[in-house]
Amino acid sequence: MTDLRHYDVIISPVVTEKSTQASEYNQVIFNVARKATKPEIKAAVEALFNVKVKGVNTLNRKGKVKRFRGTVGRQSDVKKAIVTLAEGHSIDIATGL
Repeated sequence: MTDLRHYDVIISPVVTEKSTQASEYNQVIFNVARKATKPEIKAAVEALFNVKVKGVNTLNRKGKVKRFRGTVGRQSDVKKAIVTLAEGHSIDIATGL
């Protein structure tokens, strides 16, 4: 296990149309540290938001190559976590509660 603190594990919530639809299934999506493991993500979400986590799924998205004014650049790699909450628990992304 790596030595990451709870605030180091959870980087930011993902606010997209797809993540909003996932909230109907009691799921919340976060950008997380690339070294974070599923147990660390679960512990961080439970500690920071005072909720019970049912499961954690993760995915690594490789950075895309983009062009801007003829210059080639590359976006950063991102690790996302889809956190499924237990029944009766919820997280409001706008307020963090």
